[in-house]
Amino acid sequence: MRLLVLGGTEFAGRAVVEAALGRGWEVTVLNRGRQAPVPGTRSLTGDRTAPGGLAALAEGDWDAVVDTWSAAPRAVHETARLLRGRARRYVYVSSCSVYAWAPPAGYAEDAPLVQGAAPDAEQSEYVKDKRGGELAVVDAFGADASVLVRAGLILGPYENVGRLPWWLTRIARGGPVLAPGPRDLPLQYVDVRDLAEWILGAVGQELSGPYNLMSPQGHATMGELLQACVRATGSDAELRWTAPEIVLAAGIEPWTELPVWVPPGTDMHDALHAADVSRAVAAGLSCRPVEETVADTWSWLTSIGGVAPQRPDRTRKGLDPELEAKVLAAATGPADAGGVPDTTP
Repeated sequence: MRLLVLGGTEFAGRAVVEAALGRGWEVTVLNRGRQAPVPGTRSLTGDRTAPGGLAALAEGDWDAVVDTWSAAPRAVHETARLLRGRARRYVYVSSCSVYAWAPPAGYAEDAPLVQGAAPDAEQSEYVKDKRGGELAVVDAFGADASVLVRAGLILGPYENVGRLPWWLTRIARGGPVLAPGPRDLPLQYVDVRDLAEWILGAVGQELSGPYNLMSPQGHATMGELLQACVRATGSDAELRWTAPEIVLAAGIEPWTELPVWVPPGTDMHDALHAADVSRAVAAGLSCRPVEETVADTWSWLTSIGGVAPQRPDRTRKGLDPELEAKVLAAATGPADAGGVPDTTP
């Protein structure tokens, strides 16, 4: 297989490149050349936001293209139109955020989509940019040769968003840790390497259309995720499980100040951790255990000195230590509802 990856040096793009090379595929990458390419790839330089930035793609044919673009849909539109007729399939890594708010628990790929997006638009807001990217791909390649990967929460090595790296760094620091409850809160996410393998499988199967791409509901819980962080780091951290009401009353923002976590029974939890992924599972999605995702992310993080890269277009994640200490000091109550150390082995 001949694969073209637009980007290919960071997080999801890099995972796709590494997985494709592992299968013996011929991989070409196009990016701005700001980071070293993955060894074994054919590297082309181009800036999709600049005039003439796609000149390096003027020639060449590929079996598939993988695009993870998150900004102006216009860049996807121009690239897809340029490659039309020279690539058999276009895989666009989109987002479950393209569904109209708020999707109900169990929403599938036929749920209503955000309105107002355009395939050739300039950058506006994330949800419209991603939906515009989808429209751009389908406009150029047609529905039968387009794969729209509506990813949810993505975790794993090379993360540059700041979610799992923040939890690992915080837990490695040790001591009492504010653990947002309930402990058995179901999570839905995908390891970036499982995402990559599914994408390559989709290319091989010549799939088309939209797919919600994350683990089945409840693949892991908040408790299992944080316990895996404790084990991976080997720290003396004590998880102090704190009721959602206490967390919210303290003014702590779900998802950003406490990454991954959103309160149960809310629109946010339904949207981020309760999608129907049966279509992706039927097409071959396999998700590794949370312990493996966490342990491998910690190994990568320590190998680069403990400080994860951070995308400039994403907000910083994490809780201020002073606010954490204040909430922990005030929290009282029964297990899973306020301030009791986690003694789960």
